[in-house]
Amino acid sequence: MEFQKDNTFVTGRLKSMTYAFNGAVKLIKTEHSIMVQFSLGIIMTIAGFYFHISQTEWLCQTLAIGLVLSIEGLNTAVEKIADFIHPDYSKRIGFIKDIAAGAVFFAAMTAIAIGLIIYIPKFI
Repeated sequence: MEFQKDNTFVTGRLKSMTYAFNGAVKLIKTEHSIMVQFSLGIIMTIAGFYFHISQTEWLCQTLAIGLVLSIEGLNTAVEKIADFIHPDYSKRIGFIKDIAAGAVFFAAMTAIAIGLIIYIPKFI
């Protein structure tokens, strides 16, 4: 069966959104790091409702959660591609994977800083 591209704007975008949603579900169901980050995102969302955070705090928190999940997803994609291209251990592939993981680290540290800025005053 030959793949035919849908060039219509609306149905093409709907198909793209379906593929993106399915990819997000696959990430959440199969990748442990995403499961952890997604669970933390849910916990922080519950905390936001519990502590009645402001609209600005919601914006920052939502952005932080989305940033971490997005970068974690990209890191997973880099790792899967690297493993597909070079299944055996390779110092160069390891370097690439470490850099991708470093991006997740930066996003996670940013999210932690945002969380601390929002929630420490709620406890003081």
